[in-house]
Amino acid sequence: MSEMEMPSPVRADRDVMPYDVVIVGGGPSGLSCAIRLKQLAPELSVCILEKGAEVGAHLLSGAVFETRALDELIPDWKEKGAPVKTAAKKDSFLFLTKNKSFRLPTPPQMRNHGNYIISLGLLGRWLAQQAEALGVEIFAGFAAAEVLYNEAGDVIGVATGDMGIGKDGGKTAQYQPGVELHARQTVFAEGCHGSLTKALIRKFDLRKDSDPQTYGLGIKEIWEIDPAKHREGDIMHTVGWPMDSKTYGGSWLYHMEGNQVSVGFVVGLDYHNPYLSPFGEMQRFKLHPEIKALLEGGRRVAYGARALVEGGYQSLPELSFPGGILIGDTAGFLNVPKIKGNHTAMKSGMVAAESLAEHLKTDAKECTLYPENLKKSWVWKELYKVRNIRPGFHWGLWAGIVHAAFQTFGGWLLPYTLKNHADYAQLEKASDCKRIEYPKPDNTLTFDRLSSVRLSNTMHGENQPSHLKLKDPSIPVNENLPQYEEPAQRYCPAGVYEVVEEGGRPKFVINAQNCVHCKTCDIKDPAQNIDWTTPEGGGGPNYSNM
Repeated sequence: MSEMEMPSPVRADRDVMPYDVVIVGGGPSGLSCAIRLKQLAPELSVCILEKGAEVGAHLLSGAVFETRALDELIPDWKEKGAPVKTAAKKDSFLFLTKNKSFRLPTPPQMRNHGNYIISLGLLGRWLAQQAEALGVEIFAGFAAAEVLYNEAGDVIGVATGDMGIGKDGGKTAQYQPGVELHARQTVFAEGCHGSLTKALIRKFDLRKDSDPQTYGLGIKEIWEIDPAKHREGDIMHTVGWPMDSKTYGGSWLYHMEGNQVSVGFVVGLDYHNPYLSPFGEMQRFKLHPEIKALLEGGRRVAYGARALVEGGYQSLPELSFPGGILIGDTAGFLNVPKIKGNHTAMKSGMVAAESLAEHLKTDAKECTLYPENLKKSWVWKELYKVRNIRPGFHWGLWAGIVHAAFQTFGGWLLPYTLKNHADYAQLEKASDCKRIEYPKPDNTLTFDRLSSVRLSNTMHGENQPSHLKLKDPSIPVNENLPQYEEPAQRYCPAGVYEVVEEGGRPKFVINAQNCVHCKTCDIKDPAQNIDWTTPEGGGGPNYSNM
């Protein structure tokens, strides 16, 4: 774009960078969208904004990877050295009681022949290299903090956050205004529960025809274990203990290369008991004899947490609006029964790119071609087929398993679709629930939250405002504490929220510097009083191989 065509900034003190397409988020969907755009239309200017210090810094997944989308995007990925090398070998699915385990038949969706155990962070970094080789500009360490609109209300891009704002909200000596990135189309690929996507959903009423989105919280550790116990390519999932039969959740153990094991635990955020701590459940899980025997003698080398979209087909919002589209986890394409979403996220980005390449030949404001094309893709068929499996677990573990089996063997053909319900609304009053006592950490197998956060390499600038905003500062103490024993103290996997005594009265404390950007607080707070926003770019965890 020539200087004569340079658009005017929305805010006078900010510079403007114009592009054909701006992509918010450097995860698998955003990177796949950028690569496919440049494959189809090399003349388009494409930019990715990534809030992590580098691409991959905020990526966390189990992860067993289905290569279907990658095969379509970069058919020669093996020759190009993609970090997709540890082939899945043996699957096992166990039901745990407190001291025993019982092998169950592995559900068809969880059979992993042909898949690979990977680090999503490493795959993201490799995809970024492929994108840059095609001419995509990637700006890591810059968080998109604001959606930009024109006078008609159409999206015209995003702005990065101002840098150098002090805790008091004033400008410091290091102040630098954000930059406006204007685009003909803006692609939102923020990942689960994106902060800008929340605002877009409200502004354009994108959920008017869908159920509320539902979520799980995944907590992951990487362990180096005794080589004699390591079985590269082995995959194990469990249900049952330590969860009760009313609470959705389960674990994974994936034997990676180099004597490492990915150990994870997911708790559905529709749980009822406010005393439940997903972090505590994860630590207690490792004390089961089956798990303890594997990990004993090893050492924990990494830790992280993130929320997962679990609503599936019936919780997908409208995907396009004037000036922009939603792709990947920010829209909600995770296939819960498969425990996989990277392949569907990538494919949604590819379909978006193919649609945008055609759309940008016109003057139309909204890319309606994208949702039309997505509904013709294998992503839509895959999510429709499993739409009733996750909500079936609202009836409890055993009813959910029976219903899932029925769905798998043809029940999905029936026309009914179960509804999803907002996670925060499922929490019951503390007076109606049993207190849960968790064992103290032994610092060998089990650990506290603060030592865990240190392993995530989480950093935030000390003199910046809290990115965790309370809509009403009185609610935590005046409402959540008496009704729910303030569950933020327990659902946060990073020890961000505390209730302390000050002057003989309870005080709610936010330790925003600990935040690992999992967004659970924004999802589960019963008053919907916490607003997760982006801190300064580059802040948060810095995962190396999660």
